[in-house]
Amino acid sequence: MKALCNHFDRKVTATYDDDQGTVQFGFGDCQMQASSDSLVIDIQADGDENFNRIKHVIGDHLIRFSGEDITAIEWVDES
Repeated sequence: MKALCNHFDRKVTATYDDDQGTVQFGFGDCQMQASSDSLVIDIQADGDENFNRIKHVIGDHLIRFSGEDITAIEWVDES
């Protein structure tokens, strides 16, 4: 999570510590909460298209940054 936030901080506003991070895209925000066995991601965006855009960008980067640790992401959409 920290590497992910650090990467995004080069292009958009991102803040993080050992347990949580926030990435502010121009079209929505992503908040992450890390624990020893999971990463909970909360996405807030204007409209479904922007929501799915953030979901794709975060998911794609998370898999790339994790090496072999993560091969898939289980998304749970809550309304």
